[in-house]
Amino acid sequence: MLKSVDKAETTTADDTLKQKSRDTNVISGGHLVAKALKAEGVDTIFTLCGGHIIDIYDGCLDEGIRIVDVRHEQTAAHAADGYARQTGKLGCVVTTAGPGCTNAVTGIATAFRSESPVLHIGGQTSLNQWKMGGLQDLPHVDMMKPITKFASTVMSTERVADMISMAARECFNGAYGPAYLEIPRDVLDREIDVAKAVIPKPGHYRASTKSIGDPADIEKLADLLVNAERPAILFGQQVWACRGHEEAIALLRGLDIPGYFNGAARGFLPPGDQHHFDRTRTLAFSKADVVVIVGTPFDFRMGYGKRINVPTLVQIDLGYNIVGKNRDIDLGIAGDIGAVLKAVLQAAGGRIKNDKRQVRKQWMAELQKAEAAAYDKLLPTFKSDQSPIHPYRLAYEINEFLTDDTIYIGDGGDVVTISAQAVRPRAPGNWMDPGALGSLGVGTGFALAAKLAHPKKEVLCYYGDGAFGMTAFDMETADRFGAPYIAVVGNNSAMNQIRYGQMAKYGPQRGNIGNKLGDMEFSYFPKQWGAWGIEVREAAKIAPALKQAREMVAKTGKSAVVNVWVDPNEYAPGTKNQTMYK
Repeated sequence: MLKSVDKAETTTADDTLKQKSRDTNVISGGHLVAKALKAEGVDTIFTLCGGHIIDIYDGCLDEGIRIVDVRHEQTAAHAADGYARQTGKLGCVVTTAGPGCTNAVTGIATAFRSESPVLHIGGQTSLNQWKMGGLQDLPHVDMMKPITKFASTVMSTERVADMISMAARECFNGAYGPAYLEIPRDVLDREIDVAKAVIPKPGHYRASTKSIGDPADIEKLADLLVNAERPAILFGQQVWACRGHEEAIALLRGLDIPGYFNGAARGFLPPGDQHHFDRTRTLAFSKADVVVIVGTPFDFRMGYGKRINVPTLVQIDLGYNIVGKNRDIDLGIAGDIGAVLKAVLQAAGGRIKNDKRQVRKQWMAELQKAEAAAYDKLLPTFKSDQSPIHPYRLAYEINEFLTDDTIYIGDGGDVVTISAQAVRPRAPGNWMDPGALGSLGVGTGFALAAKLAHPKKEVLCYYGDGAFGMTAFDMETADRFGAPYIAVVGNNSAMNQIRYGQMAKYGPQRGNIGNKLGDMEFSYFPKQWGAWGIEVREAAKIAPALKQAREMVAKTGKSAVVNVWVDPNEYAPGTKNQTMYK
């Protein structure tokens, strides 16, 4: 017989929480985390649950911070990175201790190499079990230090909010990047007197980051650009990160300078704009008299700067330690990208004489002619009807499919390299790629974040089949949170960028070892949760399939997978030349 229980004598978990929330004189560490995140402008955290971090969730509920829980911490970290890129604000990932932290390492390392401001908050064994071998205990801070700008343990509940503000401040110090905070469970769960809690006031503990560097250098650069006959400017990731794109565009147009764009700078100007160039960079850099590199390092993507041979080379960057790294320059400026470009335009404004401006227009006309010739050379490949489908044809069809409001994401090896030649985003912020770390598997987290940040925009992620297999299960997470997107898989059943190098070095007998994948009809995958997919094996059917995917996402509110079978024996030129290793 069941014993009758008087309701007045019982206390449910909900009742306990309500009673706890009424005690306004005390606050827990987890609730301090949430208050500090809200003060930093964080409105969303990406996470996978764990016993060490649940009090943070409780605090986020009270502060109105959205909690997006994924199936793997790698996706959570990539999503936090993607959210930072799309919003311009601090991204936040929260993981439990041990494997929760290690699973997120790739995403944090990607943010580090991409200079993306992400705060990673991780759990840890209680302080009273320090170094005793507690559940999931690892030296997280030691592991995270090499791939973050700041990493620390929070040793007391009183310091929780203060330490979050300290870590967040470092994320935006110079060149942006991630920070890591480890918070032991007893520090999170402990309640302290509210009066003892240090909660920095928003907007009252930061210096301005809008520095222009040395004003004398601004004048020097203005003089260089005023007197140049064949200037060229390359804009990189940092320009978008600090939202300096409007100043970048104004400088190009105000001084009649051809602009080149890489990383997140793609899309600043629409295709066809007279100041937009992308297929003639080598030519421009070989004939220019002044080249300005803005917001991108001299890393492998730039041949470590050794490929640029011009009379005058200028570098502008958020980070002092990046300027002049790997090669000498003639002028370096460390400061906020937008503020520097605005100051340069003001200093140079009205000083270019008509004859000089006419020479500039002839310079741009020369480059435009070369651009057209380069495009015409690629066009037969773009429109190839070969079977299996040429990967350039797929990328071309994707580009034709994009709208002004489509955010394009590339996730793969050759996928990103080929996309750089074929895909032209139509607006600022509409291009996302893995960045300098070259991580595969970023696409799902990026797509989830992009759609949450911009619900009214369309999101399309073009995956290689290897990359898709790494994180695809979190497509269901995207749909669960009302963030559906179009996934296009270029399927050649191989890790093809590496496969080419192996075959070139060791021959076909050994070149297929360790890089061949099984044939997967990925269109069946989303049907597990009621989403839609389609297989495409003919080039002429790519465009109709993409159109149908768009219609199905709009109709069902769920993601769509377009699995396109591409030729495994076609490669990007960069892959054939192995330029990423030179």
